[in-house]
Amino acid sequence: MKNTAKYPHTSLFSIFAVKEVSLPEMKEKTNNRNTARYCIVFAVFIILFIAAVMLSIRIGSVNISAKDIFDILFRGDRSDTVAGNVILKIRLPRIILASLLGGALSLSGFLIQTFFRNPIAGPFVLGISSGAKLFLAIVTIAMTGLFSGMPVSATVIASFIGSLLSMLLILLFTGRVKSMSSLLVIGIMISFICSALTDLLINFANDSDIVNLTHWSTGSFSAATWQDVRISAFIVLPALLAAFIASKPMGAYLLGEGYAKSLGVNIKALRVLLVLITGVLSSCVAAFAGPISFVGIAVPHISRQLLKTSKPILMIPASFLCGALFCVLCDLAARTLFSPAELSISTVTSAIGAPVVIWLMLSRRRQNEA
Repeated sequence: MKNTAKYPHTSLFSIFAVKEVSLPEMKEKTNNRNTARYCIVFAVFIILFIAAVMLSIRIGSVNISAKDIFDILFRGDRSDTVAGNVILKIRLPRIILASLLGGALSLSGFLIQTFFRNPIAGPFVLGISSGAKLFLAIVTIAMTGLFSGMPVSATVIASFIGSLLSMLLILLFTGRVKSMSSLLVIGIMISFICSALTDLLINFANDSDIVNLTHWSTGSFSAATWQDVRISAFIVLPALLAAFIASKPMGAYLLGEGYAKSLGVNIKALRVLLVLITGVLSSCVAAFAGPISFVGIAVPHISRQLLKTSKPILMIPASFLCGALFCVLCDLAARTLFSPAELSISTVTSAIGAPVVIWLMLSRRRQNEA
């Protein structure tokens, strides 16, 4: 009795009482900790993105001071000077386009990973980007005699059709192949075939409009204009909104088809929506920047690791924001590392994204063995 009075927590009743009280408290602490993590991650993304944008505006073949940047952007002064023309006509549209398309590519990767429930799936690996590239090259060559330059609308439509055809081809193999690793190998082979056919078409092209495909096929934001920014925003932002609206059924779908059906989710309609949004986003990226590799795989995984969750309602904005940050930084590296020569954007994204994918595959293998 003396020991019990001195140490009341040792009694059987007190042990159960402590557990009964602590469970809600532990749950509340966990929720608070998770909310704090989400806020910190999004705050870091926003701060880094603003810093990356300012750095990209300032650094280049013409270095511009912070004071001049502030005067040109916020006060409207010196907009007709060399620095003003460089910022307003070259760097700013390029940065905004890189942000929009980087976010679009990352979001399309997350949607494909949700569709296949596999973090290694992505628009580049599954051949979707290469399919858009091939179909766009075919349409460009076919329309050379009809137009002096490829219309923007035709470019977007051709890329969209190519993306959908590649996606449908992958879905065709989905019912025949049980192993996801085999499906990924098939997607890689489709990507190689489409890339080889595109290179073959480009090599036999002599017209100046078609020769531009050589530069486009390597991936670049260098030819960005304000018209490209407006059209990209008109395509990407509604697709982002549609994905965000579908985040709730996507979350149920990730927990299993049976669970999603029990909540009233239309699985077929959700799959069609995911395919359409992915096709729209991938085609927009292919039309305005060419094929960009590994962003769709690496960036969603980075966002998932930082947030410690796969909830679509959080992953969709996080993937988009992280993709925008990632591509702005990669574009800055592409145009400044070996200035005045400029690297293709895929060269930089591959150098960063490929190690992330390798680490992801090795970690998944260790988890499966455990």
